[in-house]
Amino acid sequence: MDNRYSILAADDEQFNLDLIEAAFMDFDNVDITYANDGQEVLNILENNKFDVLLLDISMPILDGIETLKEIRKKDELKNFPVIMLTANVEKEYDAISLNANDFISKPYDIDILTARTINYAKVNKYYTMIENQKDILEQEVQKRTKELNDTLKLAKRTEYEISIRLGLASEFRDLETGGHIKRMSHYSELLAKLYGLNDKECELILYAAPLHDIGKVGIPDKILLKPGRFEGNEFEIMKQHAILGAKMLEGADEFPVLKAGHIIALQHHEKWDGSGYPNNIKGKDIHLYARIVAVADVFDALSSKRCYKEAMDIDTVISIIKDGSNKHFDPKLVELLLNNLDQFLKIKDLYKDDENTKTIMDIINGIDS
Repeated sequence: MDNRYSILAADDEQFNLDLIEAAFMDFDNVDITYANDGQEVLNILENNKFDVLLLDISMPILDGIETLKEIRKKDELKNFPVIMLTANVEKEYDAISLNANDFISKPYDIDILTARTINYAKVNKYYTMIENQKDILEQEVQKRTKELNDTLKLAKRTEYEISIRLGLASEFRDLETGGHIKRMSHYSELLAKLYGLNDKECELILYAAPLHDIGKVGIPDKILLKPGRFEGNEFEIMKQHAILGAKMLEGADEFPVLKAGHIIALQHHEKWDGSGYPNNIKGKDIHLYARIVAVADVFDALSSKRCYKEAMDIDTVISIIKDGSNKHFDPKLVELLLNNLDQFLKIKDLYKDDENTKTIMDIINGIDS
């Protein structure tokens, strides 16, 4: 800490200012600035900083009490040490009410004058040092907070990227494209928002939705890649992808995306009327996340082109979705989709399938040829 002290001394009598100067004559580390009235004090304080103010109460133009009142109006001077110099003890109460720090009576006791002035100057320096340190710490906290937020954002983006790529792993073995994953996850997020879920849950559904069919990686190719309709036993095997996906993601409760993905993978083929699989649960016993993804998944499957079919026109898609309301789908979610169809179509246009995207069948056909 700097051990030089800067003092502002104000008195309308030059004799008193000379006494103050003489009192500090032997202090090589003290610098004194002088003022003759209160207004001059305020003018000086506008552009200069001091460690302590010695302020005479009785002065012309603006006396010490009025000067102190003006000083305390300024936020930066609320804790500035002010020692009142007075021969009038009756004014002490007024000064105390304005948070004067101390009083020194005239005529001065030199030792008391110097000791109290230096003590308050030291205290002010310590206070200033602490305030500066607080500012530095606050800046550091803000910096670290930004770094942490940036890291969290990166972690979320990474989690989403992993979720997307895990989803692609299942879709790559199926007959679908990478665009499906992005569209249905954004459809799911939009449905969640329209349903009234908070931003955190909407984001969670966005990140977890791509995991809905992760269990397909455990389905044999002869069934998964079969171009026609499944036989009864084949469909029973195919339905196991919901259970396989849930098992792949279970036990990850400390990871919100994987936990949500576990729910979605297990339940997204359940139906509102209880005719779905694997557990034939119905209505609101089906988790909301899974009910949302079910609508988003089917909407995209119907409205998108596949290697084995053309995209249905939007009127046909809407007709099928309507027909599934209260049977396959949560009727409230169907209503939200239909009432906000333009927003879903914007997502459809935004995440089109890349013409260069190949499914596993494209690759197999390329090898065969």
